[in-house]
Amino acid sequence: MYQIIKKIFILVLSFSLLSAFFILAILWAFSNNLPDYKFLKNYKPAVSSKVYSGNGELVNDFSTEKRIFVPYNAISEKVIKSFLSAEDKNFYSHPGVDAKGVLRAVINNISNIVSSKRLEGASTITQQVAKNFLLTNEVSLNRKIKEAILAFRIERALSKERILELYLNQIYLGGGAYGVASASLEYFDKSISELNYDEAALLAALPKAPSRYNPYKDIGLAKFRRDLVLKNLYENNYIKKIEYEKFINKKIILKKRKKNLAEDTSYYVEDIRKDVVNQLGFDKVYKEGLNISTPINLSLQKIAIKSLRKGLISYDKRKGWRGPLLKKKNLKNWKDQIGKLKLEKSINWNLAIVKKIDKFSIEIETENESNGIIQYENISWIKKEFKDILEVGDVIYVEKINNNVFALRQLPIVNGGIVVMDPFTGRVLALSGGFSFRKSEFNRATQALRQPGSAFKPFIYALALENGYTPSTLILDAPLVLEQGTDLKMWKPENYGKKFYGPSTLRMGLEKSRNLMTVRIAQNLGLKKIVNFSKQLGIYENPSELLSISLGSAETTLLKLTSAYSSFVNGGKLVKPIMIDRIQDSEGNTIFNNEKRKCINCDQISFLNKNYPEIEDKFPQIFSAQTAYQMTSILEGTVQNGTGKNLKNLNLDLAGKTGTTNSNTDTWFIGFTSKLAIGVYVGSDNPMSLGKYETGAKTALPIFKNFIKDAVKKEDARPFKVADGILLRVIDPITGEKALTDSNSTIIEAYKNVKNNNILNQDISNRLKNNNILKFY
Repeated sequence: MYQIIKKIFILVLSFSLLSAFFILAILWAFSNNLPDYKFLKNYKPAVSSKVYSGNGELVNDFSTEKRIFVPYNAISEKVIKSFLSAEDKNFYSHPGVDAKGVLRAVINNISNIVSSKRLEGASTITQQVAKNFLLTNEVSLNRKIKEAILAFRIERALSKERILELYLNQIYLGGGAYGVASASLEYFDKSISELNYDEAALLAALPKAPSRYNPYKDIGLAKFRRDLVLKNLYENNYIKKIEYEKFINKKIILKKRKKNLAEDTSYYVEDIRKDVVNQLGFDKVYKEGLNISTPINLSLQKIAIKSLRKGLISYDKRKGWRGPLLKKKNLKNWKDQIGKLKLEKSINWNLAIVKKIDKFSIEIETENESNGIIQYENISWIKKEFKDILEVGDVIYVEKINNNVFALRQLPIVNGGIVVMDPFTGRVLALSGGFSFRKSEFNRATQALRQPGSAFKPFIYALALENGYTPSTLILDAPLVLEQGTDLKMWKPENYGKKFYGPSTLRMGLEKSRNLMTVRIAQNLGLKKIVNFSKQLGIYENPSELLSISLGSAETTLLKLTSAYSSFVNGGKLVKPIMIDRIQDSEGNTIFNNEKRKCINCDQISFLNKNYPEIEDKFPQIFSAQTAYQMTSILEGTVQNGTGKNLKNLNLDLAGKTGTTNSNTDTWFIGFTSKLAIGVYVGSDNPMSLGKYETGAKTALPIFKNFIKDAVKKEDARPFKVADGILLRVIDPITGEKALTDSNSTIIEAYKNVKNNNILNQDISNRLKNNNILKFY
């Protein structure tokens, strides 16, 4: 008997030693090929970078994973207890692998295999950290062994709190949300500190199968899983019975987080994104949680894009109906092919299919499965009958007017851009580069190089005022023929309307946008001066030295031109467009700052004294403050008496200039108040004529006007400040001479207050006479 027991003992011992050796050999073999886990000590999960408006409102984010990192001590106990109850109740007691949990899973899985049920897992939170950070999602014994080994090592290297912090910030919880903080906002629009146990339990229910238990997809299944977590919370003594019964009877109330005007800022934000990625690199922008502060004014942005869209639609209606988007024979499955046709929600259009056509109305079904009608009065801009423009099965855009009544819409055939700037700092307060970002990401405000036409003329006149001219200088408006160079045709510029007006004041030349007067001034100034001046202002980079540049033949962008116009408001200083105020890293350290101005005496100011802060800027002075005011005064005259007179009925202090290129291809209006500079461009992406009478005054100016009406109040458009060194005189606007006492027509003109202001030196006088420029006062 003793021998038998001895043999059994030796056999068991040998088997145990062999098993131990075999297990150790396996562990040794797997241990040699395991990834390094030590980086987890200092690891920070990828966090999205946030874009904020000038008022600190969240506008957008840049991310590969929607995540907000929160440290362990900022995560509420309710969230921690819920996840422990759902995933790993023995987390604080096991060494990385839960032996009891593994044994329980093995026993349960025997019956699960017999009954063909889903197998249970026994991964601890530490094992899930090992899998999520260091391994793949491969389902195999190989991975499970590696996972277990890494779990033991991670437990030795990291504290339980650090492991839990990594887990709760890394896990995917559905709806594009990574980590508990992001998921809390996605499902409840709350910070994690505000969550109740029933809400925390819902989040804890999601890691098992985020898509399956997503409450937005199946709220019944989500509640079932949430209630299981609540039951575990009760069994683990985290909540009392009365609380448990209260929570399982509560309905799941979801509140999805809304992003303000994310669609309306798309053009602006995309330019910022490209700029920041170019400066800092993709990984830093998309993974390191930068805070990007911008000048965007969301109120002005909304008005700007609304005005642009309204103006483009207005133009498009003048050109008639171009037909439906699609023609469908099958009225049942028409929604399957409309994904690419959808527009921003802010445009407020629906896709619809024509179901029935009568003489005075048509019946439609919208993409939202609501039925409605389009009445004849809602297609009055087409000037045709329904049967001539639509057929049953046509897919169209419609806009709801009231109840079930809709208006027919179509995408404008042309596009455009609008820019709103602070002329004193260059901060871009609003910008839109087109009708719909979804249809075209090309930014007509910053990317489109177009000829500014007459919108460039103010800079020729400003340069003239810097070189001895006054607003009363008489310039000949008469035919002109010029040589362009060898083998080139003679250039014969003409005024719009092909009329000539004889000697006219410089002011009149700009107010009425006279081409021939502008060319004569350019001749006198010389091309080198004009080219250098345009470069200094940032309008052009390297323009050709052709006299046609004076009429805006070179190409620039709307943003550059609007920025240059800011110099008229701010006293002749150059400001560069600013679309990013400041960039901070995730810890609040400033890594980029566009604020270059300095406060001189801020440290000496308190509420006890009457001193005011002095802000010193170092913006380059391109032309004098006196010239800037003279130009502002003349451009005010353009609004009152010239090509911008359609703005006159607003009764606001406005200045600005239209621009129209040959064949009416590109149209502009750049204008300003005492606080804002606003630029508008309208044209086709494939350059073509907008139509015979489609000038800047008819296409671009109405967009500017709509913006001003909604955005600028009377008190915000104060009279323009008169520069020091300006002398105001009453003169005759036709002759430019001192007004007579019995004159019926007079204006107040601005002159530079210099000695012998009314007398030209002989050299300037001779040059003016030689170029058919008669005299000035």
